[in-house]
Amino acid sequence: MSSNKKKKGQSRREFVKATGMAAAGFIIVPRHVLGRGYQPPSDKLSVAFIGAGGRGASHWNTLKKNENIAAFCDVDDARAKDAYEEFPKVPRFKDYRKMLATMEKSIDAVVVATPDHTHAVAAMAAIKTGKHVYVEKPLTHSIWEARELLKAAKEHKVVTQMGNQGSSMDCIRDTQEWIQSGIIGGVTKVHVWTNRPVWPQGVPTPTEKVQVPPTLDWDLWQGPAATRDYHPAYLPFKWRGWWEYGTGAFGDMGCHLVDPAYRALKLTTPTSVEASCTTVWVGDFVEANFPDSCPPSSLVKMQFPAREDMPACELWWYDGGIRPMRPEELGPNEDFGSWDGGVLFEGSKGKMMCGIFGEKATLLPTKLMKDAKAPKPWLQRVKGEHQQIWAEACKGNGEATSPFEYAVPLTETLLIGNLAVRCYDYKKLLPGKTPDSWAPYEYPGRLRLEWDSENVRVTNYEEANRFVKREYREGWKI
Repeated sequence: MSSNKKKKGQSRREFVKATGMAAAGFIIVPRHVLGRGYQPPSDKLSVAFIGAGGRGASHWNTLKKNENIAAFCDVDDARAKDAYEEFPKVPRFKDYRKMLATMEKSIDAVVVATPDHTHAVAAMAAIKTGKHVYVEKPLTHSIWEARELLKAAKEHKVVTQMGNQGSSMDCIRDTQEWIQSGIIGGVTKVHVWTNRPVWPQGVPTPTEKVQVPPTLDWDLWQGPAATRDYHPAYLPFKWRGWWEYGTGAFGDMGCHLVDPAYRALKLTTPTSVEASCTTVWVGDFVEANFPDSCPPSSLVKMQFPAREDMPACELWWYDGGIRPMRPEELGPNEDFGSWDGGVLFEGSKGKMMCGIFGEKATLLPTKLMKDAKAPKPWLQRVKGEHQQIWAEACKGNGEATSPFEYAVPLTETLLIGNLAVRCYDYKKLLPGKTPDSWAPYEYPGRLRLEWDSENVRVTNYEEANRFVKREYREGWKI
């Protein structure tokens, strides 16, 4: 039928949107006619992957079951080896800008699974060409980037998803229903902890010259970051501990572990934040100053105002091996969280623990669970893996579970926490002091940073605002 023919200049994304539903025309034959489990090519999404190795591999391994793998982009051929070997005929690129320009008409959606510092530039480029996007967590490297991505996604009307896969699991909805049913009363404090970092932090910036591996395009890997020499201290996973590229433990695991509390307590953005971080010593009374590297551990306190029928709330974050004290209601030999970390809610009527990736909500003391009656479910449960839920939403089937409308405020909250962590390490000579005098430095992070969400800035310490928006290398502005 001529009405179902692809028009000249029409992108495949537009074609899929127009003809992707089975009832829309005669191109798609019902599956029961074609055979059990058969998926017609016209019902598949053509997905490109920016980042084919590492975390990216888990995404294409999931989506290959039901969607079309359209292109791979990776700056390191060695990291992308498995993808290239399994899909030898799929086009491959090192520069995502070239991929989008070359294959704009044959790509429907893009998965961004790069280091944190290139999330925003890659995602924005895809959005501006009208592609649906799935972006790994944390969504962006800076608060300003998060706000800009949300604006662009709304303007271009694309389907979005952040890669915090716990948001597609039943356990997070269970926690939300238990908390919002009032079983532990009004929650005024929540503790969230992780075992991260599991990579080096609190270390000096490398200075020795090291040859770049032949498979790696180091200039493209750096993207919008300031130019510096390659060193294996940054790759392939250790970039998370460097402020220029990563967002530390809070950025890595906060989108997972803070997610249950963020949803259940209807949190928005904090009004204030303060931090306490590990001090690194390199000699007797000689304190290290490694401003490029995240601290080995940090404790962050965030204050949220009252919301709807919920009281004001404090959220405490712990990383680097520190965690809250065991609640008295928990037995001495009972598990307190999991290997990754955990969440503890303190309410006016009791306490409750939960985790991520399937760990169920548990009342304390745990013996209460024997007779506890779960609230009647009112939140819709979703079936399928996080990436596939997004892919189906792109085709008009259901909704994404962590769209930018939700993911941006969550990411912003974590990055506000990092403002306090970064400022804690920032040293400034006190007026009237000399470097050889006793206690010459102040630690601004020991102040409570006041956050103005409407104007996207810290109001009581101007130095912190230098981290709200990063400096971009020429040619990489979003």
